[in-house]
Amino acid sequence: MSDGAVVASASVQKDEFNPFKAMARRFDGAANHLELDPGIREVLRTPDRELTVAIPVLMDDGSLSVFRGYRVQHNFLRGPCKGGIRFAPDVHLDEVRALAAWMTWKCSIVGIPFGGAKGGVVCDPRKLSLGELERITRRYTASIMDILGPDRDVPAPDVNTNEQTMAWIMDTYSMHVRRTATAVVTGKPLILGGSKGRLEATGRGVMISTREALKTMGLRPEETRVVVQGSGNVGGVGAELLHREGYKVLSISDMYGTVYNDKGLDVPAVMAWLREQKRLDGFSEAEHLPNSEQLTLECDVLVPAATENQITSKNVDTIRARLIVEGANGPTTAAADEKLEERGVVVVPDILANAGGVTVSYFEWVQDRMGYFWTEDIVNARLEQTMVNSFNEVHTTAKQNNVSLRKAAYILALDRVATVYRLRGIFA
Repeated sequence: MSDGAVVASASVQKDEFNPFKAMARRFDGAANHLELDPGIREVLRTPDRELTVAIPVLMDDGSLSVFRGYRVQHNFLRGPCKGGIRFAPDVHLDEVRALAAWMTWKCSIVGIPFGGAKGGVVCDPRKLSLGELERITRRYTASIMDILGPDRDVPAPDVNTNEQTMAWIMDTYSMHVRRTATAVVTGKPLILGGSKGRLEATGRGVMISTREALKTMGLRPEETRVVVQGSGNVGGVGAELLHREGYKVLSISDMYGTVYNDKGLDVPAVMAWLREQKRLDGFSEAEHLPNSEQLTLECDVLVPAATENQITSKNVDTIRARLIVEGANGPTTAAADEKLEERGVVVVPDILANAGGVTVSYFEWVQDRMGYFWTEDIVNARLEQTMVNSFNEVHTTAKQNNVSLRKAAYILALDRVATVYRLRGIFA
């Protein structure tokens, strides 16, 4: 291979793993199908606002460190921006841009009046004390204060952040505006205005999406084998709910390894072990496999519920599932998508499958603003209705246009946002 060919191959590979370029590629496919005006395409593709901030923090040892933070607000057309904040050493601007755009399409699909946003801080939480994490969170919040607010931008938890992080953000914002502003974040502790059912919402949405997809394929729970990559609020909760519904969950994983039982795991026992031991290592009622082997296990349903870029052009040929339900954001690259479609593998895309979290975040925001809170049964019933209706709309769009569920989801989302843009027009 010539030097030029090597460089070209490396560039293609780099593009495959760039989440914003992957989002744009799928956006273009749906935009072409809709024959969107070039100007509207440019508006919908371009983030409305991007903010990069330096976060100076006094560390426990007395030294001063500066962390980098991002907040990208992709689109305001349908309402305030909505999206999580992640803390990770590999956070980068293109990742945050992609996640913000995916949030726009996700909110559009489930019909909630939000646009998309996302935030991130470049740090390794495993190497930081609780006090250092609090100081990072509060300084980051203060640095992006001007673009936050219940009617502007409403953050939520994401990778390596949780309800405690949201409590710190809410308190910092409230101190600046001189009033308790519970609706400025979602995913908060219940006592601070959080919603019942929020913690389990994304995993519950994954379970509902899996169930509805399998109905269209004629598979019953008791004959369906499921592999779940991940064991957190998405993978772990999703696995427990699928097990409760009668599905045979063969495998679950965490960052350290994979457990597998071809007869089906006792998922509650696995999760109880994980809560006590903090890792799956040592669980005795299953085989232990390296994470690299989990995605290749033979199954009916594969639920990638960990991070981006898990199913790629490098490993897509080893996937042995009939249905993929994307619990994580961006777990399948665009290049892998094409190969899965050629093989007839059905993919329920992330912007539909994991929309349970933002749906109940919307419910939390509504409850905070009216000061009246619902029972968990009401939250779950409304989530069920939203997810089932949204799946059916995407499935119908796919059938009508003879396209994949992913392309149908993008077509539906883009058409709704573009329609709002046409109706509102351009302020001049």
